[in-house]
This record gives sequence, C-alpha cells and structure tokens, in this order.
Amino acid sequence: MRIDYHTHHDRCGHASGSLRDMIEAAIAAGIGQLGLSDHSPFFGAAEDHPRPGMTMARSEFPRYIDEMMRLREEYRDRIDIRLGVESDYLQGQMELYGGIYAKYPLDYVIGSVHYFGFGGYHVFDRRRWQQADLDVDLEYERYIRLVQEAARCGKFDILGHIDAVKGLGAVASRSFSALWDETADVIAQAGIAVEINTSGLRKPSQAWFPAADILERLHRLRVPFTFGSDAHAPEDLLHDWEGVAEFLQALGVKELATFKRRKRAMIPLVR
Repeated sequence: MRIDYHTHHDRCGHASGSLRDMIEAAIAAGIGQLGLSDHSPFFGAAEDHPRPGMTMARSEFPRYIDEMMRLREEYRDRIDIRLGVESDYLQGQMELYGGIYAKYPLDYVIGSVHYFGFGGYHVFDRRRWQQADLDVDLEYERYIRLVQEAARCGKFDILGHIDAVKGLGAVASRSFSALWDETADVIAQAGIAVEINTSGLRKPSQAWFPAADILERLHRLRVPFTFGSDAHAPEDLLHDWEGVAEFLQALGVKELATFKRRKRAMIPLVR
C-alpha cells in the first residue's frame, strides 16, 4: 500500500487545492492511505492569525478538523484518510500545543522545526540566509539542536524534514557528522518516527530530507520511517515514492510507520 503522510492545502495560505482536491488526486494516484496534515496555527500568539500565508488562523483549526472528519466519512469506501497536523516546534510552547491537540481526534502530529524562535525567519525564508553577518555553521548547529529538542518533547508522532536547514542551498563549512550521530541517538531513544520528505527535491537542495547518510544512521538504530511528499499541490503527491522505496529496500527497511489515534502501526513497504 502506498502512503503519503505529509500534505497541505489552501487553508494554510501558501498551498493550492482544497482538502477534497488532495483526496481526489490521491485516489487517482493509487494511494491507499492519505494523511492530511496542514500547518498548525500559532497557538501561542496573541493574535488569531499572526502570519497569514504561513499557517491557518487559530479560529480556523476546529473547522479544519471538522472538514477532515466529514471527508473521511464521505470517502471511507475509496481511500483510508488519516487526520493529522504539521506542528511547529517552538521552545516553551509545547505543553500548550499538546493540550490543544489532545482535544481533537487526530491520528498523528508531525513536529517540524521551521523557526529558530517565533520572531525569527522561517527556515525556507531566503532573508535568513542573505544576512551579511550570518554564521551558517552556527545556524546548522542551532537547527539540529532544535530537532533534538523536538524529538524529546513528547508531543509528536513523526519528525518532519529533520535536515531542512540545507533546503535553500546554504552550505556549512564543517562536517556535522558527530552531531548527526548524537541526534540519531536522541531520536531513537525518544521512540519517534522520522519522515522521508521528498520536498527537498523541489528546492535548491535537490535532495530528500533527511539525506541518505542520516537515514542510514537512523536505520542502524531501528528508527521507524514514514513517507511524506510535503505536497503543496495535488500534483506533488507521492513525489519520488519509487526512489525512496528502492533506497529503503536496499537499506533493508521492510516496513513503514502509519498512525491511527496517535498509535503507530507498521505496514509492509511495497513499491
């Protein structure tokens, strides 16, 4: 069964197509299980919608859940729909976020590092990387340390695009091999799954998140994987599924992680 657990739609403000459009495209693509996982609101902000074009408004979240539930029921005989959300990891706010997520019948939560503090630039905002005095090495280390914190916080089922810091092509001047070894250990100890996110192929990085060598580290520690295209349009679904499946099978991976009501279940990896 082909799966795709990382998808977005027009509610977040920077993706195209409705939830229904995404579901119809998934059926046409032969996806057996589709995860809907649009960007969570900034629950810790005073404003209802502090960053339009990046996430949904806080007041929109209940409607998002309701729409997913209605569509899951409508399409139940055609595709298995799982209800999810992609959550920012923000220091000091995860108890708040976790309490809100617990009120809804979510199947899974993807935890992703997008911001290095709420007031900072998004990891995929070119302004972050165009600052004249920027220490790229330091940005890499800060990002990876935040991924470790996200793994440890206990509020997520899946870690999203864990090396997205490379996404816009900023190149560090030193190796982070030892830090990735440490990070793989942290993730394994946390018992959390990691997505193979193929959206990096659509960015200057031209590579999966995470890179093959990080996947190898994680596999040695028996960290479970799932697949996410990070689709921002229906045509992005299953992007490079075949390439990922081939790589994982060569690595010795036989199963992928799926989620229902925040419980993980492994299914056979098939191409």
